[in-house]
Amino acid sequence: MSTDRLWTLKELAEFLGVPTQTIYQMNWKGTGPRSYKVGRCRRYDPHDVRQWLEGRSSDTGSKR
Repeated sequence: MSTDRLWTLKELAEFLGVPTQTIYQMNWKGTGPRSYKVGRCRRYDPHDVRQWLEGRSSDTGSKR
């Protein structure tokens, strides 16, 4: 999967290792990575996806 172009929903799901339905739910809830509407399709910038993942990482050293 190339990182120099926008990913499709299916490519994002494959990258994250989750079902495409999970991506649809994240889009609907507004909890997923930033996406772009291109025509009737939704696309994802790999850089944005990695930033989103970084923001969701758990800090194993902190106690909550």
